[in-house]
Amino acid sequence: MKSAVIVFPGSNCDRDVAVALEKFHIKNQMVWHNETELPKCDLIILPGGFSYGDYLRTGCIASKSRIINAVIKHEKNGGLILGICNGFQILIETGLLPGVLLRNKKLRFLSKNVFLKALNINNHFCLYYKQKKVIELPIAHNEGSYFANSNLLQNLEDNNLIAFKYCDQKGNIISDANPNGSSNNIAGILNNKKNVLGMMPHPERLIDPILSGEDGSLMFKSLFNSPT
Repeated sequence: MKSAVIVFPGSNCDRDVAVALEKFHIKNQMVWHNETELPKCDLIILPGGFSYGDYLRTGCIASKSRIINAVIKHEKNGGLILGICNGFQILIETGLLPGVLLRNKKLRFLSKNVFLKALNINNHFCLYYKQKKVIELPIAHNEGSYFANSNLLQNLEDNNLIAFKYCDQKGNIISDANPNGSSNNIAGILNNKKNVLGMMPHPERLIDPILSGEDGSLMFKSLFNSPT
């Protein structure tokens, strides 16, 4: 598998993602946002960070970068796209994923580990989560509260497009386990074709016991071993 990590002014998790990809033998190239073409690749990752300093709205300016047309074309051709944290915000702003991401319910930046329940494992990103459906990953965001109207939420639920929900350590999806006020405890969603995943937690930050956990490794193993 080959990948491309898009780097925006203000990205700060691009190297973390690159290290994770290298560890799991995914051949990666870094692509500056001002480029207009992508290298030949199976997977695009929009990393976390604070693209353009989060001015206007998080991800808004980045969604107008020159490379985005190539990202959209990649999706239309069936290519895989993973947006993590700020990358999720950019996917929302481009229209590649539905809904909006709002300020956290207590209006403050959150940086901590959370528990997640993997709800849809039948996609390229989550195949290995069948081994462990309750996982622990870190979050680090200020605008991570996913919001959608009732019709969209029903569509996401009915079509199994919710990849992850916040839960407690036992896998119970309850309000007390929701760190940011997201609708229906949503932490990550897929598009209709299930080739685009946006998520607020950071799998690239937990890929080694030295980093206090390996639950993020399961996503990169899934991507490396998925059919392309």
